[in-house]
Amino acid sequence: MADAVEIQGYCAPGFENVKAALARAFEVEGDVGASFAATIDGEFVVDIWAGYADAARTRPWEKDTIANVWSTTKTMTVLCALILVDRGQLDLDAPVSHYWPEFAQAGKEKILVRHILSHTSGLAGFEATVTAEDLYNWDHIVGLLAAQKPWWEPGTKSGYHSITFGYLVGEVIRRITGKTLGTFFREEVAVPLGADFHIGLAAEHDARVAELIPPPRPQPGDPSYINPEDRSELARTVANPTLPAAVTTQRAWRAAEIPAVNGHGNARSVARVAAVMACGGELNGMRLLSMPTIEKIIEEQCYSTDLVLRVPIRWGLGFALNTVEAPIVPNPRAFFWGGAGGSLVVIDLDVRVSFAYAMNKMGFGTMGDKRSIRPARALYASM
Repeated sequence: MADAVEIQGYCAPGFENVKAALARAFEVEGDVGASFAATIDGEFVVDIWAGYADAARTRPWEKDTIANVWSTTKTMTVLCALILVDRGQLDLDAPVSHYWPEFAQAGKEKILVRHILSHTSGLAGFEATVTAEDLYNWDHIVGLLAAQKPWWEPGTKSGYHSITFGYLVGEVIRRITGKTLGTFFREEVAVPLGADFHIGLAAEHDARVAELIPPPRPQPGDPSYINPEDRSELARTVANPTLPAAVTTQRAWRAAEIPAVNGHGNARSVARVAAVMACGGELNGMRLLSMPTIEKIIEEQCYSTDLVLRVPIRWGLGFALNTVEAPIVPNPRAFFWGGAGGSLVVIDLDVRVSFAYAMNKMGFGTMGDKRSIRPARALYASM
């Protein structure tokens, strides 16, 4: 068991147990640096952090420390798409090619916008060999996706679009608005809300970025081990390209807009953005969405064993939905997603709650782990 850690930040009266639960994540699960934040009715009741921003434990995790949160980034991309839906500029039931004509190749003419948002388009990964450096070239990547055939009949099953999601949704947004996803997010969401979250990080913020600490490398026989010769949807998605934690230290990675996986923020900024959805689309007098648009998120799109993640997932629009078998929180009108290694965001419409967790020591999995579940349970117990 690790030494006791000092938890810094704010807990509203009655929520002190959340602080103790985050401390347990350090003491029992061996967290290195992390933050947890929660809002109710748009107001923070918890905003705490602890530990170190580097593996050598020389830089304290500060109030303004940010980290690459991997696929938690997708929730920001989904929000941008929903803003356009709410404005009547994006139709969920229109073909993607209506906005992006070049997409109507290789049998993709009937792929709908809702298919790319719900991971059912059949474009889970790349058919062509792709490197991490290729991901920095937007036009090259969207050109590959426009020409590629779906891996299965679109709309019939889900396969997690690990990297492709951000390019597919982001290109539709670019065609509609003329702005890149990172620019649209910054201008329409981050700056108006005062949220310290970035898709395309300026160099001036580099000193605040926590160093991601990778999990042990999977070995043959481990559940997460991928055989290089495997041609399953899982292998073709996660191994092309492989993205080690070290790639996130590169300036080119941070500067690029990869709206599925390279967003930088902390629990406070993620929970702040999520609070817009938790509060029916309006926060501090600023309306980004209407409630009918938010309710589209919780309309089930596909509920089956995901071809890539290989676990049952009930997909809504861009978020996983709560299930009776494995509820992430007690209430049915909740939705969530997380990032590789353990970051997580949850929105609960029933109690107007949002909460998020961000860290630098990576575990296994994409849908949270014990480190985030401990403070989440303490939050609900306190309510």
